[in-house]
Amino acid sequence: MAWLLPRACSLKVFCQSSRGPFSSGIARAWSGGPLTAYMPEAVAFAGSRDYPGLYKMSVEQVDKFWGALGRNRLIWINPFHSVKDCNLQQGWVSWFLGGQLNVAVNCLDRHVHTAPNKVALIWEKDEPGKEVRVTYRELLELTCRLGNTLKRQGVKRGDRVTIYMPPCPLAVASMLACARIGAVHTVVFAGFSSEALADRIRDAQSETVITVNQGLRGGKVIELKQTVDQAVRACPLVKRVLVSMRTEQKVPMSELDVPLEEEMMKEDVCCEPAVMESEDLLFLLYTSGSTGKPKGLVHSQAGYLLYAAITHKYVFDYHDGDVFGCVADIGWITGHSYVVYGPLCNGGTTVLFESTPVYPNPGRYWETVERLRINQFYGAPTAIRLLLRYGDEWVKRYDRSSLKTLGSVGEPINTEAWEWYFNVVGDAQCPVLDTWWQTETGGICISPRPSSPGDEILPGMAMRPFFGISPALLDDKGNILTQNNVSGALCISQAWPGMARTIYNDHKRFLETYLMPYPGFFFTGDGAYRTSQGYYQLTGRLDDVINVSGHRLGTAELEDIVNQHRAVAESAVIGFPHEIKGEGAYVFIVLKKGTDVSQERLSNELKELVSKKIAKYASPEYVQVTKRLPKTRSGKIMRRVLKKIVEDKADELGDLTTLDDHEAVEEIIEGHKRLLQEEQGQ
Repeated sequence: MAWLLPRACSLKVFCQSSRGPFSSGIARAWSGGPLTAYMPEAVAFAGSRDYPGLYKMSVEQVDKFWGALGRNRLIWINPFHSVKDCNLQQGWVSWFLGGQLNVAVNCLDRHVHTAPNKVALIWEKDEPGKEVRVTYRELLELTCRLGNTLKRQGVKRGDRVTIYMPPCPLAVASMLACARIGAVHTVVFAGFSSEALADRIRDAQSETVITVNQGLRGGKVIELKQTVDQAVRACPLVKRVLVSMRTEQKVPMSELDVPLEEEMMKEDVCCEPAVMESEDLLFLLYTSGSTGKPKGLVHSQAGYLLYAAITHKYVFDYHDGDVFGCVADIGWITGHSYVVYGPLCNGGTTVLFESTPVYPNPGRYWETVERLRINQFYGAPTAIRLLLRYGDEWVKRYDRSSLKTLGSVGEPINTEAWEWYFNVVGDAQCPVLDTWWQTETGGICISPRPSSPGDEILPGMAMRPFFGISPALLDDKGNILTQNNVSGALCISQAWPGMARTIYNDHKRFLETYLMPYPGFFFTGDGAYRTSQGYYQLTGRLDDVINVSGHRLGTAELEDIVNQHRAVAESAVIGFPHEIKGEGAYVFIVLKKGTDVSQERLSNELKELVSKKIAKYASPEYVQVTKRLPKTRSGKIMRRVLKKIVEDKADELGDLTTLDDHEAVEEIIEGHKRLLQEEQGQ
């Protein structure tokens, strides 16, 4: 492609240190030898002789622990004078105060200084067997040319830049170019509809969008530029759309549109990095909440980068020379932290996966593992469950002996899928890490590793908090549950460097969502069970959010869209267990009086409407028309009753004394049975 530039370019590297990728020379997983071989900073941690001592110190001597890692693992333009100033009660979080750095320098320049021809990215294109390798030098050249292009186009420090692209080297360069010049990127998953994209562009007040002419996924062409054109019509603030050519197909270009490769080739390969404060904005990333409006979570520079790098290194036991294969899209936080920032900060080689698990066949992941010699594989339970249905043959026909660690992300992994992943994919040789974290946390917070040598890993359980993470379970009255063998609301009792700082332009909502429900704690919105051994097992969302294929979806957001249909008077969306997706959306509909529409037609129209407004993955599995919804006497929908019905637990409806109309429940139960019978009969 035009934007993979020749190596002969003259390149200036901005880096104050000759130190190479930090993981270089560090022993693999700590095996009980000197702790300083595992974590060199431990030389300053008196009394920390083993993993429990190291973890204890990370939560009890926070400044000492994170201060040592911050000084040693990042390249600073000016060093920080204070490790942190955090108060969850008051709602402020600041790390590495006074420090100045540039994230792109930490991810690129310092590695170009020591190993310019080391492979940074392996782009596993949608077309099988067509991978493209990009060295650190080439990625720095791309980033600098793009940074200069953005500046010439009028993008300034602090401006928000919306990136609507599939996983590809130029998407990574776009993120890093923003970081280099001090702009704030907001990546929008390239499967979102034009309306969802427009909402995010407007909320971020973006004047600049970067996209491609077309995307390729699963052998299909996706008209991404067309989607951007539709979105931009509803975004009067947008001044420019930079268009890269992923395919040879020409697309209509308006006066807003800028041919990206053409402009980049006019620019110099040297781009002066901006001097950024530790707490300046690095990126916004939108996630669904329990209200209808997606929220733009803000992550800042130093704390986020350090936490992404440290979790990448110690959870996955990443070693210099390994090939890290995270198959998440860059439009999600997993792609930000474990495709881009964590691996590149560590000087690693990271895979960009553009395709799907079943294209051209269900062996795609494992053929890629064999061809690229992937060492750590990190994917979603929904994909593992899907592939499990195709049997063992597609896995076993490929050589997976390069694999050392398997990871799971996005939702808790069920025991059957975990055991298949461990026994079949990993040949019972690789630890399977069920990792728990969120867009809000910036990086992994609970995971079976790191741990002491030989510590057990239990199927389908996140288990152990990461360094610096102090989990707490609270009951519905806000009391801390100190004993084991207990369930409660999962909170985190002290700040950590990777956490989100606020919701863009809505700090009040940030406080109300995360810090006010349990004052003095960060509320995750998830429930958890602490076992008799003190391990943590996630039990699901406590708010009105469902998790579809690892993607959070607010039920209020779905209801807002469903209620736009001309025939719908009222709706209620419930999450239910789904064999492949983890959770699916089940929609109950009350029709407007005098409306004549069949349930089948309504179902098809609502699925099309949701796909258009959000994305195809959000489309409901079931639509059930009913005369009434179960409500309390005050008019509140009794969602717990609907949830029990869709989970086929109608005999466990619990206390119905506040229910206004008992006949409504009987009608819904009968309607649910009929709907399932019709589905099974098809």
